[in-house]
Amino acid sequence: MSGYENDTIDEGSDSDYSVDADDQLQPEDSLDDRGVDDVLDEGYSPPDRAPKGAIHGLTAREMRDGETLDERLAEEVPDVGATDPLDDATADWRSHESDADDEFTADGEVGDRRAGRLVAPDLGDISDTEAEALATDCGIDGAGASAEEAAVHIVDDED
Repeated sequence: MSGYENDTIDEGSDSDYSVDADDQLQPEDSLDDRGVDDVLDEGYSPPDRAPKGAIHGLTAREMRDGETLDERLAEEVPDVGATDPLDDATADWRSHESDADDEFTADGEVGDRRAGRLVAPDLGDISDTEAEALATDCGIDGAGASAEEAAVHIVDDED
């Protein structure tokens, strides 16, 4: 027994949680207009890196002891324009031909337009026996894209 007289929540009260679409906050009831018809279509993309404040001092001991000098030095960012003497010493062995070679831009495999959601032609219902991966761009989703999704770009056919 928990010691409370009434441990139950009345049906229909504000503390009831339901995943039904009728109980979710709809765009017309919100001040944020993100261009999606249903709030549940928006999704969530977690951040790529931990926030700066979450790196150190998560536990009571870390907060009490503080950061060491080595940890603080590891977080430092070098000045812009600072040169490394090692780079100057090893620059002579590099081939000037390889520096001038533009193999990556000449093959046309770098697209300019970002792709949105990619959907298979069969919508994933049938097992795929082709060696090539084919998909259709359905436009950018209402949610923020993950790093992998944002890296996909459209390359036009040379027909």
